[in-house]
Amino acid sequence: MDDCLRGQIRDLIRREVVVATGCTEPGAVALAVAKARETLGEMPDSTELLLSKNVFKNAMGVGIPGTGMIGLPIAVAIALTSGESQRQLEVLTVPAEAVDKAKGWLANNGDRISIGLKEPCEDKLYIECICTKGSDKATAIISKRHTNFVYVAKNDNVLVDNEGSQCGGDSDCGNEPRLSQRIVYDYATTAPLDELKFIMETVSLNSAAANEGLKGYGLNTGRILMENADGDIVHTVIARTVAASDARMDGCTLPVYSNSGSGNQGIACTLPVFEYGKAKGSSDEQVTRALILSHLTSIYIKRGIGRLSALCGIVNASIGVTSGITYLHGGNFDQVCYAIKNMINTLAGMVCDGAKPSCALKMSTGLYSAFVSAELALHDKVVDACDGLSEKDIDYSIRNLGRLGHEGMDQTDDVVLDIMTHKQN
Repeated sequence: MDDCLRGQIRDLIRREVVVATGCTEPGAVALAVAKARETLGEMPDSTELLLSKNVFKNAMGVGIPGTGMIGLPIAVAIALTSGESQRQLEVLTVPAEAVDKAKGWLANNGDRISIGLKEPCEDKLYIECICTKGSDKATAIISKRHTNFVYVAKNDNVLVDNEGSQCGGDSDCGNEPRLSQRIVYDYATTAPLDELKFIMETVSLNSAAANEGLKGYGLNTGRILMENADGDIVHTVIARTVAASDARMDGCTLPVYSNSGSGNQGIACTLPVFEYGKAKGSSDEQVTRALILSHLTSIYIKRGIGRLSALCGIVNASIGVTSGITYLHGGNFDQVCYAIKNMINTLAGMVCDGAKPSCALKMSTGLYSAFVSAELALHDKVVDACDGLSEKDIDYSIRNLGRLGHEGMDQTDDVVLDIMTHKQN
């Protein structure tokens, strides 16, 4: 592999594996609000949000860090009263007094916020914020990536206008590397170790979130699983991983390393591989390369599915995990591909019904499947090429999964959102 391609792949991982606090959809909305307020230059009289259905769905029921509250209104209030756009996806990380200030403001000014769907909207990740004060108006639009501003303006003064650009999304553009599973595997297993060690930065933050989650958050999925692990390595590894999701989805203020715009995906790609490798006595190099393989496989698959989809993000993340686990057991390229195909034919139908505390349950399902798929692959057992989405060629199999998530589940998204917004509670 030449130096140029290696550099592009390393840069891709660094762009996609970044620190985030709380669920990334409310964080991205808060980022857009903070940017619009800053552009306006003063506190607005009104704030209007127009969101794609995927962003709307993922922001409805998730805990906002440090607030004890769920949903977008408190996230918007924090962004308006204390948010700083330069903090990117940590924009909601504010002191307790700032949270109290936002709650007070929201109690008296909640009617100044309006939140609705952007219709029509081709982008699955789309956030438009319009802040107005008198005759002045500021607009900030994020699209394709959670931190990608495509339009910023105050009145007629346009500061950013990239709405027609395809860059910043999931397509190849600029210096984005064209990946295949062979390239992913070769990079993870042959690139100079010193170029890969940065991935170990993900461990400390995500482990801290796991430790916090074991104290009891959300459904207490991780804590309960840990109480019944009885020393079983796989059970223990999964318990610690989903505990981090428990904490994050229930409003824990600790940051985590995300993958492809999702903290849960970053947690899933990191902790099972690291914890299992250490428990099995793998070397530091093996663990480092397995982590790269896990994260990069997930990134590759997610590019085909799309940034947000009706397909749960644990699908691509746990496929990354099965790749890393197979590698830690000494599996070769073919066996890694077997594990991926086994996973595609196991989890392809897992639907995203919004970000919420019970996401930990889906994570546990994906991770148990990851270990089963790896174990079968290590015995050279793989689903037949005529089964379901699988084909003989690994990249065609991955492409089929991407088509399902990107093209095939649009109506599913509509139905899920309709159910979520019309519950008979």
